[in-house]
Amino acid sequence: MTSSLQAVVVDCRNPQAQAAFWAKVLGRTSVERNTDEYLVSDPARQATPLYFMKVPEPRVGKNRLHLDLVTEGALDDEVSRLMALGAHFVEVRQDPATLDNPDTWAVLEDPEGNVFCAASSSTVTGWA
Repeated sequence: MTSSLQAVVVDCRNPQAQAAFWAKVLGRTSVERNTDEYLVSDPARQATPLYFMKVPEPRVGKNRLHLDLVTEGALDDEVSRLMALGAHFVEVRQDPATLDNPDTWAVLEDPEGNVFCAASSSTVTGWA
């Protein structure tokens, strides 16, 4: 017997704002479950939902888990779109050039400072 992933739960200070941001990022819908909990789901139910739950304390230190996003478009265009939605740009990273197909990705933070990465499907080869 195995388990399956039901949801990704994100502790945050403002679940409504976080859910609104991530719904726009992912092209999903945001639904209030109660004042302290919002769900970001795929209407077709083909993707894992995100739950945003209110906690009193801010994030301290490095994330223990982060999301990796991929777009079909150019990385620069996606970074610009994410920043227009409220993300903060951190840096661009690249695998060592010694690899046959080095990946390139951008590191960003959501409005509450949670780190996530974005890449273009044309520049990411290592996850295939």
